[in-house]
Amino acid sequence: MRPIIYWFRKDLRLEDQPALTGLARSGQPVVPVFIWAPHEEGEDGQWAPGAASRVALHQALGALGAALEGVGSRLILARTRPAAGSGAANFLQSMAKTLNAAAIHCTPRFDPAGRAQEENVELALRSLGIPLIRQGSPGLYPPWESRKADATPYRVFTPFYKNLQTKAPPALPLAAPALLAAPATWPASEPLKSLALLPAIGWDSGFAALGPNTPAGGRAALASFLGAPLRNYPAGRDVPSQAGTSRLSMHLAWGQISVQRLWHEARAFDPVAAEPFVRQLAWRDFGQHLLYHFEHTPTRPLDAKFAGFPWRWPESPEGHADPAAARDFKAWCHGQTGYPLVDAGMRELWATGWMHNRLRMVVGSFLVKHLRLHWLCGARWFWDTLMDADLANNTLGWQWIAGCGADAAPYFRIFNPVTQSRRFDASGAYIRRWVPELANLDTAHLHAPWEVPPLALASAGVMPGVTYPHPIVGLTQGRDGALAAYAQMRV
Repeated sequence: MRPIIYWFRKDLRLEDQPALTGLARSGQPVVPVFIWAPHEEGEDGQWAPGAASRVALHQALGALGAALEGVGSRLILARTRPAAGSGAANFLQSMAKTLNAAAIHCTPRFDPAGRAQEENVELALRSLGIPLIRQGSPGLYPPWESRKADATPYRVFTPFYKNLQTKAPPALPLAAPALLAAPATWPASEPLKSLALLPAIGWDSGFAALGPNTPAGGRAALASFLGAPLRNYPAGRDVPSQAGTSRLSMHLAWGQISVQRLWHEARAFDPVAAEPFVRQLAWRDFGQHLLYHFEHTPTRPLDAKFAGFPWRWPESPEGHADPAAARDFKAWCHGQTGYPLVDAGMRELWATGWMHNRLRMVVGSFLVKHLRLHWLCGARWFWDTLMDADLANNTLGWQWIAGCGADAAPYFRIFNPVTQSRRFDASGAYIRRWVPELANLDTAHLHAPWEVPPLALASAGVMPGVTYPHPIVGLTQGRDGALAAYAQMRV
């Protein structure tokens, strides 16, 4: 019986894999393979997985290899390089020819680089008469299944969500295969260590707080969420000091758990309480829908009029440096803006590879509005530092907060970081955890230390400009600058 190559991509698990389930039942030999080809992720590899995402990938591949060995199989790892003839398509063509494979199966990707990679593989296999069979979906539904009445793609979430609600439920979860038949001969494999996914210096030690990026870790996170956190989700998800969110985004990014499983298990636990969470899963699908239909959006605004917005750049696309913008961007990246809630969020991100969703909106608004730095600066920083980095989510989130994307918050809607702090971190617990130099301030003063009388600052051990920075921009100054820039763009 000719073997089947199963090409793992961002679906690094054995359960909820319809193709693997079918192959296991057929008894055909299966050769599982993962190809590390970062140079193929966008033009010149511009969206190659970032440093934090590579840590998550290393964990995921280790778990997948162990799981495959448990069902009588193994994971073949390959590494390609940015030289002619060394891409995923040529590797799979060569492997298929050597093994006399009957077919290659994969879960499709909906991002531009993933789609291009599939097209190249399909073309390379054509000369061998071997099909590339796509099955399954990284979303609840494929992005081409939802269109408006005029056959154009959605650009507003609410009607998109209403359309999703008219569809049949997503595919039911599937158990992992108990056994995969092995080929007569195994191809050679790179050792996981040779992919060099982990940092040479262990700056990722704090990432352990998220738990392992493995299917078992994903199931544990889901089990923890299916209880009080789910029932309290509408309110709890906005309080960063509480465990009110699912923290499943990291496990979704590399496919450690399927979104279909989350949909079914949340609704089975409590269909009424699950609705706000299911809506967030649909928002994730919305991001994939937009990226599929508007491939330019990772680097260019969906709303074309924002192409002329007078953004600041630390270094412009033409290579011209702006020292003031560079200084502001560095302060934002490292949690030294002088705004406690913004700084707490950015420090959580740096330390753990994750940031609470409310904080993602707050720090994003501060960057693109108070500092008027281009949203791509923030998108690229998040891409490098988030364990759960996902191109569709990242693009949707940053264009939403910048006001230039689909269903976006208007640019003139500007989050006030002090108001947000007093509302969503009323006790100051989150700020005290991540900005410990302010921990001794009483709660009334914690959110805006520049307003605190000198005596109170001294008694709390806070020295403005020494132990904690002065605000890098005034709230009124930043807001007025943003609105003036918006008015200039509209002229």
